[in-house]
Amino acid sequence: MPATSASLRRAQALLGTFVEIDVTDAHGHDAESAVEAAFAAVADVHRLMSFQDPDSELSRLNREGSCRAVTVHPWTYAVLKTALDMAQQSDGAFDIGVAGATPSRGGSPSETATAAAMELLPNDQVRFHHPAVKLDLSGIAKGFAVDRAIEILQSRGMVSGMVNAGGDLAAFGPDARMVDIRDPRFPDRILCRVDVSNEALASSARRFDPFRSLETADTAVLEPSTQLPAGGAHGATVRAPTCMVADALTKVVMVAGKQAAAPLARFQASAMFLAPNGDIHTTPDW
Repeated sequence: MPATSASLRRAQALLGTFVEIDVTDAHGHDAESAVEAAFAAVADVHRLMSFQDPDSELSRLNREGSCRAVTVHPWTYAVLKTALDMAQQSDGAFDIGVAGATPSRGGSPSETATAAAMELLPNDQVRFHHPAVKLDLSGIAKGFAVDRAIEILQSRGMVSGMVNAGGDLAAFGPDARMVDIRDPRFPDRILCRVDVSNEALASSARRFDPFRSLETADTAVLEPSTQLPAGGAHGATVRAPTCMVADALTKVVMVAGKQAAAPLARFQASAMFLAPNGDIHTTPDW
């Protein structure tokens, strides 16, 4: 009999949100096992990089990194490397240092506190230069988890699919996926719809609790130099080749606003954001 195609959608509570995986399989491949493997990869990222879990690899690094060089999983090392690059390219608008725990450093803006306090060594080893250093990967790890899930689905023969982790998402395949972007000012309204095809999309905005009120509160994204809520934008959505990059760049846009043009271009990304005065801005390639 000829091979058939079928769609499958599943969701699990992971990474502090709901992760949804939607795939189309073909040529006799097992969609169920592919989706389970993708969820397992997301769970692995959580176990490695959770800031809240005292048993995670990141927590171990935060405890021991100032005492000795710590060998970490290649995934953790890759995320740390991208985070440092993002910090340098954004003049410190992106910083994985925990407020009050990462020593500051004078000099040029690109000499960020985290970059000054952490050293990436050969063989996936990491060392801190100060006992107060603590890192939090919540601004980039969720996007990395989406990328790993996409990688698994493709390796298992899925023709098309989308992985959505609380608004950080990526899609692959011949057909574009339509995604609604929420209005940061009025979370119950849709600002626009965009097509996502073989790329990633991530958003950051002001906080709201839909079970209590539709009123928004200050964003959880902080300006690294002041530790106050970011004031460059009320909400930002970024398209990028990978979800890890899109995830991190939303924080850069929230902090820097229009000044984020250079790091967006550096990472081959585009953005749409709502300025504090209510104007909607897009990069030319959006």
